[in-house]
Amino acid sequence: MIASQSPHDTDPQAVARGDAALAEELGLLIDGATTYAIYMLDPHGRVTIWNRGAERIKGWAEAEIIGRDFAIFYPADDIAAGKPAADLARAHRDGRIEEESWRVRKDGSEFLAHVTITALHDDAGALRGFGKVIRDITHEKAAEAAIVRREHHLRSILNTVPDAMIVMNENGIVASFSAAAELVFGYAAGDVIGQNVAMLMPQVEARDHDAHLRKYRHTGERHVIGNVRLERAMRKGGETFPIELAVGEASIAGERIFTGFIRDLTNRHATERRVQELQSELVHVSRVSAMGTMASTLAHEINQPLTAIANYLEATRAMIEDSADPLLADIAEALDLAAAQSLRAGTIVRRLRAFVDGGDTGFRDERLDLLVEEATSLGLLGAHEAGITVVYTASPSPVIVRVDRIQTQQVLVNLIRNAIHAMAASPVRTLSIATASDREGWMQITVADTGSGIDSDVRARLFEAFATTKEDGMGLGLSICRTIVEAHGGRIWADGVASGGTAFHFTVPLATLQESDTDD
Repeated sequence: MIASQSPHDTDPQAVARGDAALAEELGLLIDGATTYAIYMLDPHGRVTIWNRGAERIKGWAEAEIIGRDFAIFYPADDIAAGKPAADLARAHRDGRIEEESWRVRKDGSEFLAHVTITALHDDAGALRGFGKVIRDITHEKAAEAAIVRREHHLRSILNTVPDAMIVMNENGIVASFSAAAELVFGYAAGDVIGQNVAMLMPQVEARDHDAHLRKYRHTGERHVIGNVRLERAMRKGGETFPIELAVGEASIAGERIFTGFIRDLTNRHATERRVQELQSELVHVSRVSAMGTMASTLAHEINQPLTAIANYLEATRAMIEDSADPLLADIAEALDLAAAQSLRAGTIVRRLRAFVDGGDTGFRDERLDLLVEEATSLGLLGAHEAGITVVYTASPSPVIVRVDRIQTQQVLVNLIRNAIHAMAASPVRTLSIATASDREGWMQITVADTGSGIDSDVRARLFEAFATTKEDGMGLGLSICRTIVEAHGGRIWADGVASGGTAFHFTVPLATLQESDTDD
């Protein structure tokens, strides 16, 4: 209004009317700002102007507050610390201050305020007072804090979710890369954010990815979005691996974003393969068990005709025993040999049956030389026909050991059969079986072959379940041997032989004098 007046208009009444109109309009403008407390202070801090926003925010009516010291708006602690006067001094010095601090309403409640204090000067530079603008930001800050808390909460959830999470825009540019994604792919988040997500895909999938996105944007036809699919991904080092991928879509402020959840299936696939292998091995174990039961039955059935054969041979021998005919004498000698071999076959079958059935098990005092002899008679079946020479070195005098005979013989038979198998393609086939003293109270049994030997790496895990050097082996034999030997308190191990081959050793405990006396 003042600007619309002529610069040559010097009528005092006109100027006064203009100033009054301007003051009225300014008052209306200030009172209209109801979300702001706008008021003025004189140089001593007393309130001189008070708008309706101040009345609404602080609770004092204009008539109640005009002329009162503005320190009434400060909390008691700030008043005690001299903050009101310090704020005016600082505004006077700097011209203007702006801060966030707590203020007090008429009812005594406190609120967080955004405060601006401006020093006002006249044309001569003299301080006329201060203008204050207050805005209640309590709810605003509470909302901001709630947002921050939710963001931290969401971030903590996403950082602990075991599945990798990747957020990208509609062009496939990565906007977020979770901690789990860093572990799965081997990239730091900073290496991936801002890049095309195709960098995490094998070449074929990466080539088609952008085309799928473009097609979806134009046609809405989904390829992966909204489905759970099995795909392949690529780690930082170039290794590809199987994943389970689920992609969701959202629209935020008109911008389309995609969130992908990736589950690494590498371990699951390995476990599934191992389960399938174990199932096959268990089927084989059941077949072996069935064959063991059948062998026991066959041993029983075969033993009867062998006994009958031996009896018939003995009877025939008795019928021609007194004959003077030289030919019949030769026949009698042949019958003696045939009967002896029949008895030997029967003995082998009985031992086989006892071995398969388990017999009368339990820890007892046994002669080591007889125990080894019985086991070798079974373990060496077919060895002579395979061209194998057997060298047996026994301890000087009979030794009594405290063992489960059947289980110990099982260990020996297994080691002997393994040795025969190891020498199948060897030009020199010598099987050595030896018993000797070990540490005090123990005997050592050794089975050595002249086969091709075993690598040291393989030898270190020979006695683990399912570890084997045979193409058709299950890897259970040596594991069972270790279990049996350790149940006796002993140990089992393998060494390489300097001349070639492998030597297996295991220890069994000697029987004590007291145990022998008790058994007697």
